[in-house]
Amino acid sequence: MARLRHFAVCVNDLDKAAKFYETVFDLKRIAREDLDIGSAIYMSDGVINLALLNFSTGAGSNASDLKNPKGFVGAHHFGFQVDDLVETQKRIEENGGKFFFDLGDERHGNFERKFKDPDGVIFDISKYGWQGTDGYTKK
Repeated sequence: MARLRHFAVCVNDLDKAAKFYETVFDLKRIAREDLDIGSAIYMSDGVINLALLNFSTGAGSNASDLKNPKGFVGAHHFGFQVDDLVETQKRIEENGGKFFFDLGDERHGNFERKFKDPDGVIFDISKYGWQGTDGYTKK
């Protein structure tokens, strides 16, 4: 069975984005890579690798061009399971993240609270996780 272990998002400022994910979600910086096509900072929670990407030229910059969002095909958002929605929301907003909207009913399972990070990347937080994940608990 395949297991998702890596996710990548394009950001405007690598260090600013890395600081956001370090501070809010306690992710650790594990590596930085600087190539001709751009740079990346790799973060991890010990299970998943989150690559923060900033392309400068070449094929990579075409992949991060969102001038036509209707035609964009690629990653849309990702989620973190957290112990405390209120405390995590406070840390998100103190570090430049913005509440987007709630999806589902908080009183039942499969609820997500959506945010945008300082670059506008969409992510969710959930107390009970997602169906099919090892942390999922049905409320």
